[in-house]
Amino acid sequence: MFVVIALTILAFIYGFTGWRLIVPATIGPVWKTVAWAVLVLSFILAPLPIILHFAGIEARWVNRLAWVTYTSLGFFLLLFVFMMTRDLLWGAGLAIQKLGGVFAHASDPASPVIVSDPDRRRFLINASNLGVLALTASLSSYGLWAARRRPVVKNVTVELADLPPEFEGFRIAQITDLHVGPTIKRDWMQAVVDDTNGLNADLIAVTGDLVDGTVDSLRHDVEPIGQLKAPQGVYFVTGNHEYYSGVIPWIDEVRRLGLKVLLNEHQVIERNGARMMLAGVTDYHGGGFKPDHTSDPHGAMANSPVCNPKLLLAHQPNSIFAAADAGYDLQISGHTHGGQFFPGNWLARMAQPYIRGLHKHDKTWIYVSCGTGYWGPPLRVGAPSEITLITLKRA
Repeated sequence: MFVVIALTILAFIYGFTGWRLIVPATIGPVWKTVAWAVLVLSFILAPLPIILHFAGIEARWVNRLAWVTYTSLGFFLLLFVFMMTRDLLWGAGLAIQKLGGVFAHASDPASPVIVSDPDRRRFLINASNLGVLALTASLSSYGLWAARRRPVVKNVTVELADLPPEFEGFRIAQITDLHVGPTIKRDWMQAVVDDTNGLNADLIAVTGDLVDGTVDSLRHDVEPIGQLKAPQGVYFVTGNHEYYSGVIPWIDEVRRLGLKVLLNEHQVIERNGARMMLAGVTDYHGGGFKPDHTSDPHGAMANSPVCNPKLLLAHQPNSIFAAADAGYDLQISGHTHGGQFFPGNWLARMAQPYIRGLHKHDKTWIYVSCGTGYWGPPLRVGAPSEITLITLKRA
């Protein structure tokens, strides 16, 4: 059912774009046929890399195909949004104009009736289409650059009541949603690792969605993550994409690379007699893939000694409800990519309570990263990728 719905939405997006862009174009029938052929081919290829991924087909040609299809998909999604916005504004303007004409004619029957000029309308449509195409091409180019550049370091200060002096200034580097896979490879992973190590944080947290593919196909590309170093350790929690890619082999591989995997469990960090609890939960939907991976913020702190503060690593912001109920001081999450590009922020907001930044939920702080990598189209607009450096301060 999900596949049917997704393909129906894609068909509408591509069909609407062709109807509003190609049909009114003042070009010959041959060029219109070519344009429709390109549009239909783009629609057919758009879901193919994902289908091949879930079918277990991973090869270099699939990666190259993913580059082409994901880039074109991002372009057409932006084009659809701009054309839909243009048409809504245009339709509103025409409605106001006609309504004004009706009122004018009602008050003065002798007033002339405004008649639409088809030729003028076609000219305005084609002229605005060229403008929309230019805007889409420019924004797509910028979005590609923003997605592929080295992530920026975002500094975040979290003030916690009763924070022990021993943990004043404690720094946590977070990377999340790297999505190593068809278009993100070892060289990019190495750059992220180097920049993260360069922060000299006390602790490093990798909050899920590390990969899009199997261990066998991505082992070489993910390998640099084993170089992450921090005095208080490097920790990992699963995201939903680990479950799509074979969660148990990936947990084993991440452990082999030296990271501490927290599966509904915790680690006590001590400094001069003071204790901090760092807990980690499986992905919010992990139980749907493996019953013993049901996310459990309460269970993750079981048998913990008295600790202050209590921190939770949870891939999805949705975990905040249970985290607040359990009494955590701070939850660190990712998953949303900050929306990645419009209208992704709207869609993310429908599924998650928070999509980016620092928020207070009851008595629990939650920080949601915009993500370090990207998923699908190599495109980021208004949601820059980040490596987050969280500093704890006493309120």
